[in-house]
Amino acid sequence: MRKMMLAAGAALVVMAMPAAAEMAKGDAITAAISGNTVQGNMDSSGPYAEHYGADGVVHGKDYKAKWSVEGDTMCWVYDGTPKDCWGVEIAGDQVKWVKDGKAQGTGTILPGNPNKF
Repeated sequence: MRKMMLAAGAALVVMAMPAAAEMAKGDAITAAISGNTVQGNMDSSGPYAEHYGADGVVHGKDYKAKWSVEGDTMCWVYDGTPKDCWGVEIAGDQVKWVKDGKAQGTGTILPGNPNKF
């Protein structure tokens, strides 16, 4: 009886553990992001909200930039900075931005351009 209880307890622990997130593939990144807005928080720079136009233009509150999907990464070019590419984890409307194997920002995908950027 004790072995059965231990086995059942171990099974519950395994079921309660979150599944490992997988990095999104290029087509999935484009499908989730293009034409939509992502707002959230980056570890290094704080809150953000950006609309990702289907034409590859990022629209922020008072700036524009370029975005693209290259392979299985999402890349940005902001004014005066070199291209910077990140991995992306997508779960429903939630995004994690991954650099050097570590999530360094999060966001929520909002349909369209609700901020009217």
